Amino acid sequence: MPETTQPYTTAVGRRKTASARIKLTPASKMSITVNGMPADEYFKTKERTSITGDAFRLDDVTGTYEVIARVQGGGISSQAEAVRHAISRALLKGEASLRPSLKKAGLLKRDPRAKERKKPGLLKARKAPQWSKR
Repeated sequence: MPETTQPYTTAVGRRKTASARIKLTPASKMSITVNGMPADEYFKTKERTSITGDAFRLDDVTGTYEVIARVQGGGISSQAEAVRHAISRALLKGEASLRPSLKKAGLLKRDPRAKERKKPGLLKARKAPQWSKR
């Protein structure tokens, strides 16, 4: 059975409780689509939109790509960082020589910070009820 090559690369990126699944396809024009909407329309602010394209702005990355992302969970900022993580991982799958520059920029590491769980007897994870001596 002959081996078939896919015209795209898939990857998953995560941040907090947000999860992004992307398809990265070489294209003539750069575009990022998130949940069926253009990234600038979905994320609304320029800061969050620019976070998603951080991996493409590295010096070693050449070519233009079309990114189709499905994002769920978390908040809007976490979703933007999850998309960035997924794009970095997809670029790495396509071209292993990008690893040093992606790693130096910190785009391959999943940010492990997440909300701490609430403990019994406390109001929040660490906030205690007001203490009274009598």
